[in-house]
Amino acid sequence: MELNDHIQTKRELGASICARLSHEIDRLGFESGSLSYPLFDAACFNLVRDPYTGEHNLTGYWHDQRQRRIGSLQFNSDGTFYAEYDVIRPHPAKPKWFVEGVTAWGNADRITAEAKLLLMPE
Repeated sequence: MELNDHIQTKRELGASICARLSHEIDRLGFESGSLSYPLFDAACFNLVRDPYTGEHNLTGYWHDQRQRRIGSLQFNSDGTFYAEYDVIRPHPAKPKWFVEGVTAWGNADRITAEAKLLLMPE
């Protein structure tokens, strides 16, 4: 299977993962329109051979306007996935916390997600 076939096969799940990541960002309470959100079609994809299984994993990366990587999404050959997307902002409601990003993992039947928070130094 070629790269475009892998992308098409994962498009619906990928859109659901992006929606879940976006929901996690929204739950933090940032002002509407102040952040970017991950979009499946905005990722740059490639195939990476899994050294253990020999199968191809579809991996996508999101970049900001300066082409710095701000997130990734990997679909593993066993049907699982892992995604992360940078937020890099102080928490809008908890002054002692910093939001590093949001992550999601699971498979087509279950998408789990959470924010990655860091305690601000005193």
